[in-house]
Amino acid sequence: MLSARDQVASLLHLDSSHSGDSVTRELSARFADVWKGRHGTSEYRYRDLFAEPVPPISPAYCALGRRVERNGYVPPAKVDALIENGAEEREWALTLPLIEQFTDAGTVLIGAPMYNFSVPASLKAWIDRVTFPGAYTDPDTGGSLLRGKRIIVVTARGGAYGPGAPREGSISRSRIYVPTSPISASSTTTCSS
Repeated sequence: MLSARDQVASLLHLDSSHSGDSVTRELSARFADVWKGRHGTSEYRYRDLFAEPVPPISPAYCALGRRVERNGYVPPAKVDALIENGAEEREWALTLPLIEQFTDAGTVLIGAPMYNFSVPASLKAWIDRVTFPGAYTDPDTGGSLLRGKRIIVVTARGGAYGPGAPREGSISRSRIYVPTSPISASSTTTCSS
């Protein structure tokens, strides 16, 4: 569990837009700049999910996830003992570092544009990996290991709204949602239909 200071003073910044002139990239960069101005850069981590894509999950990931679920709350450090083959080992080797990076961050900033009524595939692949069953559940108490973690999602929809664009002025104001309570872990079912 992160200390109160570490919860504020470590930032994982994720961008997922394919576009270099993305609104979500611009807005998440502004947030990160303000954060770095207040906390410094030593605990700042950045990942461009478009430039460094996370591979989509495979049947081996799903098989391992279901096995972990059947064994109750298995902490990430003990998942290795449940791996049955090389494909599952490769999937876990791709997944564990992402879980650790997410766990180590007190604040997670996600630039998430909306493409075709959903998030980009690059972000969806990251979400699939970091939501591995039991990764954020205390095996002794069943409580959340994410208590106090801050997650900030910067999102925008596509299209041009600036001067001269056909939809100019159709967005009259920005809306900001700030949650009043920390997130909690919820159970996930891996690869169910």
